[in-house]
Amino acid sequence: MPFFKRVLYQHVGTFKGVLFLAAVVLIVSVLVYSQYLVSALKESTRRSLAQKISTYSALIRSDNPELIGFALEQIQDVDFPIIVTDNAGNPKFWKNVGVRAEPLDESARESLKKLLREMDAQGNTPLPIIVGVGQSDWFHYGDSVVIRQLRWLPWIEIAAAALFVIVGYSGFQSIRRSEERMVWVGLAKETAHQLGTPITSILGWIALLKSEGAQSHALEEMERDLARLNRVTARFSQIGSQTSLTPVRVRNVIEETVDYFRQRLPQSAHKVSLTAEFECDPLLGLNVELFSWVLENLIRNSIDAMRSSSGSIKLVCSEKGEWTYIDVTDTGCGISPKNRRDVFRPGFTTKKRGWGLGLSLAQRIVEEYHGGKLFIKESAPGKGTTMRIAMKTHEGAIA
Repeated sequence: MPFFKRVLYQHVGTFKGVLFLAAVVLIVSVLVYSQYLVSALKESTRRSLAQKISTYSALIRSDNPELIGFALEQIQDVDFPIIVTDNAGNPKFWKNVGVRAEPLDESARESLKKLLREMDAQGNTPLPIIVGVGQSDWFHYGDSVVIRQLRWLPWIEIAAAALFVIVGYSGFQSIRRSEERMVWVGLAKETAHQLGTPITSILGWIALLKSEGAQSHALEEMERDLARLNRVTARFSQIGSQTSLTPVRVRNVIEETVDYFRQRLPQSAHKVSLTAEFECDPLLGLNVELFSWVLENLIRNSIDAMRSSSGSIKLVCSEKGEWTYIDVTDTGCGISPKNRRDVFRPGFTTKKRGWGLGLSLAQRIVEEYHGGKLFIKESAPGKGTTMRIAMKTHEGAIA
């Protein structure tokens, strides 16, 4: 894998973390600044009210009815909820609180007391109104409409920003998936085209060997490998095309794939065993060529995981409810926790040689063409890995 791609994959998590941190800092900044504006407005309102009440207190003690009337106009000239109480906390005057002045029954009185407690709890300390010697009323007030709207402003901004990010991210992901799909299709079609020439040539050589009396066993194996090449060509030609699914007993597909690989397992000092177990033989809707390709990719990855040691690979087919599970378990090197979320990403590989496309392609075939799931069931470094294919049993299956 090229060096720059390794660096990219190693730091992509850090890049996402930095973006997330920047978003958090931006949101916190908006909240703090909005709260600062709210606090400044509340303090400005309090100073204005204190000035008005001071004037009201001076005028209310006057014997001039006109001055008293003017003072009453001053105290009523507000656009936010207010409740004036006596020293004992009994409501005397109120405005913008949704309670009628008359009649003031016990229910209305309790509503007013509840409202003034809520207004005081907002941080609006009641202001004293001096109405006589040793006698004072108390002016309770709530937040103005502007302040209440400002409290909601940062949350509205955050919701709008989140919606914008979600829509933008979804659009970006859609474009990226479309581009990846085009790359896959182009690669598949070109590979199928390139394989056509050597296959035709091999057919000619086999015909020549047969005419010269070559060993029948060697010819049989060559023909088998040639048939495999033809299948590979057929598989690649189907990528990006509409594929039809046929009800098939999955055991036959698994056994055929296992048998092909069993004849070609490493025969060096590090031997590998390959077995298959069947708790059931369900009927699945499959494109056999593509599905067997998935199994081959999983088995090949398991073999690669045991290049430096002996081990075993076991395929187990089981059924639970409407789901069929095919587990491919090996005793290889396992997958480290930091790489688990990247193994299905196109281009990611831990091998010195490789394109990192096998698992990505296998997942695409299972999920997009067969409506199933392919995921890591369990894995531990040095202990091995179990990959699981989950697919719904075909509706025509007979219990």
